[in-house]
Amino acid sequence: MNVTVFRSWKRVAATLTSALLATALIAAPAQAAPHPAGTFTTTINGDSTDVYHPRTGTRLPVVLLLQGANVDKANYSSYAAALASYGFVVAVPNHSRSIFGTSGLFPEGAQAGWTVSWATAQDTDPASPLYRRIDETTLLLAGHSFGAAAALGLSTGACGFPFCPAPVTTPAELKAVVTYGGNNVNGDTPVPVANTVPVAYVQGLADGVATPAEGRATYDVTTGTPKAFITLTGANHYGITDTQNPAGAAPDPSAQTLPQRTGVQTIARWSARWFQAQTGDPLASAYVYTVGDLLDPNVTVTATR
Repeated sequence: MNVTVFRSWKRVAATLTSALLATALIAAPAQAAPHPAGTFTTTINGDSTDVYHPRTGTRLPVVLLLQGANVDKANYSSYAAALASYGFVVAVPNHSRSIFGTSGLFPEGAQAGWTVSWATAQDTDPASPLYRRIDETTLLLAGHSFGAAAALGLSTGACGFPFCPAPVTTPAELKAVVTYGGNNVNGDTPVPVANTVPVAYVQGLADGVATPAEGRATYDVTTGTPKAFITLTGANHYGITDTQNPAGAAPDPSAQTLPQRTGVQTIARWSARWFQAQTGDPLASAYVYTVGDLLDPNVTVTATR
């Protein structure tokens, strides 16, 4: 066989194989959707926390979800349950504190270390639904809006005020970060993110609070790799929550055109695949970096490994 023809055939075969694998990956959550994750309520360092987890499985990585400012944890139930269905324990705390004299739900970086300690205690507690089921060596971090900014700080090991009221040490267990509706723009200037763990920015293109331009500018000055900028057509700042403009949170003046359920499921899927890709799953890596956005009509991916 002609060498050029042979190489072309190999490329076609590799592309088809990747497409088939990615198709299986995108189909999996649809099949799992009628079987919601198990849930329970606990406390993490005194914070009331909703926990979502697969009903079966062991060595489950823990995802800490840092909420948006004044967005109650209950508003993330659909996203957290969907993310858990991919094989993660998802912890969603309500963390209250004061900033500039204003009290409310404002996450902070110290929650990462508290969650590592909580996960270890759960794994060794015979009374816990997660007894001997947690991967204690892995913490993954998801953040929305204000929580996204705190997550970005933790990705660098240098989280500062107001997202971290006091300097914190990023846990060694932290392996990857994904944000939604987050950026690191101060005024009109994107502040470089010197991340030491992989970071993905999931960005709604209809976001009127944390704009696509701000998200892209932050991605461009993110110096560590892997990194990804994943855009979602028709989603606004609250594409990740159960409903639009949750009570107590600052509303997004930009309307969302994507169905809420579609947005939540898509954000959960890409969060899960990013985390899986960064923790060694080759199929998830093929999905994130090769064909996932070809199969998902609402998503476009820019990524660097």
